[in-house]
Amino acid sequence: MDTEKNKDPLHGVTLEQMLTELQAQCGWEGLAEQVNIRCFQDHPSIASSLKFLRRTPWARTKVERLYLKLIVKKWASAPRAR
Repeated sequence: MDTEKNKDPLHGVTLEQMLTELQAQCGWEGLAEQVNIRCFQDHPSIASSLKFLRRTPWARTKVERLYLKLIVKKWASAPRAR
């Protein structure tokens, strides 16, 4: 059962970690373009976004999907060990 959990790429990653990395990569404007929610458009902050995302499952799902795309992109562009 533990091995199944470990296959989940989001296992052990907090919403705050996801949001912080996405904001660093995309900026607030980029996040607002990718995920059209007001907390990324009007006076965005990590704290206010976390509060909204924790109460809004559909928005959190969109942020998680965007984070997964970022992970895949990073993984695909990383140099491979031979």
